[in-house]
Amino acid sequence: MQPKEILYELLKKDGRPERQLCQYEAFKMVRDPVRVYLRAGVERGKVGVINRWGVTIDYPEDAPGAMPHITPETKVLKDITRWREQVHAPDLLSNVTEGWEEARKEAAAACGDSYLSLCIMGTGLFEQLHYLMGFEDTLTGFYEHPTEMHELIDYILENRLDYARLLVEDLHPGAILSHDDWGTKDSLFMDPDTWRTFFKEPYRKFYSYLRENGVIAMHHADSYLVPIVEDMAEIGIQIWQGVLPENDIPTLQSVLNGKMVLMGGVGAAIDRADSTEEEIRSYMQVVLENCCPGGHFIPCLTYGGPGSVYPHIYPVIDDEIRKYNSIAHINLPRSGQLHRDVKTTVSSSVSEVEIQETEDSSSLMDRLANSLRKGRSKAVLSGVNEALENGFDPQEIVSGGLVKGMMLLGEDFSAGRAFIPEMLVAAKCMTSALDVLKPLLQEGAMQKIGKVCLGTVKGDMHDIGKNLVRIMLEGGGFEVVDLGVDVPAEKFVEAAIEQRCDIIACSALLTTTMNEMRRVVQLAVEQGIRDKVFILIGGAPVTQSFCDEIGADAYTDDAAQSVLVATKLMESKKHSTSCN
Repeated sequence: MQPKEILYELLKKDGRPERQLCQYEAFKMVRDPVRVYLRAGVERGKVGVINRWGVTIDYPEDAPGAMPHITPETKVLKDITRWREQVHAPDLLSNVTEGWEEARKEAAAACGDSYLSLCIMGTGLFEQLHYLMGFEDTLTGFYEHPTEMHELIDYILENRLDYARLLVEDLHPGAILSHDDWGTKDSLFMDPDTWRTFFKEPYRKFYSYLRENGVIAMHHADSYLVPIVEDMAEIGIQIWQGVLPENDIPTLQSVLNGKMVLMGGVGAAIDRADSTEEEIRSYMQVVLENCCPGGHFIPCLTYGGPGSVYPHIYPVIDDEIRKYNSIAHINLPRSGQLHRDVKTTVSSSVSEVEIQETEDSSSLMDRLANSLRKGRSKAVLSGVNEALENGFDPQEIVSGGLVKGMMLLGEDFSAGRAFIPEMLVAAKCMTSALDVLKPLLQEGAMQKIGKVCLGTVKGDMHDIGKNLVRIMLEGGGFEVVDLGVDVPAEKFVEAAIEQRCDIIACSALLTTTMNEMRRVVQLAVEQGIRDKVFILIGGAPVTQSFCDEIGADAYTDDAAQSVLVATKLMESKKHSTSCN
């Protein structure tokens, strides 16, 4: 079979492909005129470029990709209630009229009879929202301004459909890969019902258009999407590219039963400058043995194509897939620990939350904590005022009500019962409550556990995880100095010295930037502060073994855990000081 024939077999519920495809083997990527128009000026080494939507884009020389640079000044959409005045989609139909003949010739020459042309449509509906208004405003907007959010999503969808129509009518691609990340490596960005409310039907319309015109519908999201995976198949997604190992691919194959092809399985664990050939081969053998027998699977790096990762990685991955194809395989029953059940992930936790709320509602402080936990701003402010009227000390209201509520929410987040929007809304509630209490607190009376300088390391422009950690640390009683993103090791150490910080907290989403954490540790030693400051690290590719390897003090795998780990570090410091 030719590669595209194997792909067609994979797409059939009962197809019989003769071998495993090797990553993007069935496709030839085409640089279409719309993509060229939308990315005009966005080049490696350039920062502050304004794209066609008015979004400021940075692409530093040492960064793996371009990212939006969103500040209060550069933010396109500053007020969701005025989105019609502030958001202006590019007129694709009028501006992209040339270059199609050349693109068709390029695609025909590359594909022949063996391959399918593939167009990549970046910045999907959710991503376009947070490019325009920032990640935090986007997620809280679902709660605070649902009508306007629906309207804006429909507006973005129409522009995206114009893009798809140009591709279908002028280029006739075999497949379109639409890019929209909906979660982290172990959680959705929002609860499943919120995703269904705002995104399911718009994406059904988008993918239905592709399917109706004979284009294979691919969706990229290197995220944990278990709770909505059956929804994805239902709305017409044929190939989910970017399936992280954390999704438990064998279980998904069983649940989907051929309704969608899973493309991925190769995570960031081996995408490192120092990964050895033996390590890569061993990793790939496990992926292939676990995932290939279930069928409807294409082994592939979850993000990036050839040339976008460390150059020694891709050839070894491809070679291991070729080796797997060279021998006969017998489908044996698989064993081992399965991940969370797809159908019960969401519903199983509802009763636990309700029971906990009932148990925690016996006192005023408990009611205040639960109001904050649920993001009920009016109830939080009412609870604070009621507590003051009843003679509660302001510091007691902070520690016994507000901080307790944030800690409870952190537990919910770690357990998968709460999601990022709930944390952001609760943080807003806490800020409003503290605005009431601060004038009543004596100077210095608002006790802080410790002081943290926090940032995303050099080369990494991602701020989602960092911002969540800041919210949890501040809610847990820490003073936080937020250094932002793309922070070099020198700046972490300088801030720790100048601000007299107890903890340096470093975040990274990309494996390519993790080694900057090593430099932070080394520089702290060189500057003579290593015995005076703790170093806390975290982020999607970071592990406990990496923490141990570089000599950091602690690692945390999610934002909610960061405040617990930081508190333990400060308790150990207090104990050490008292012993001395």
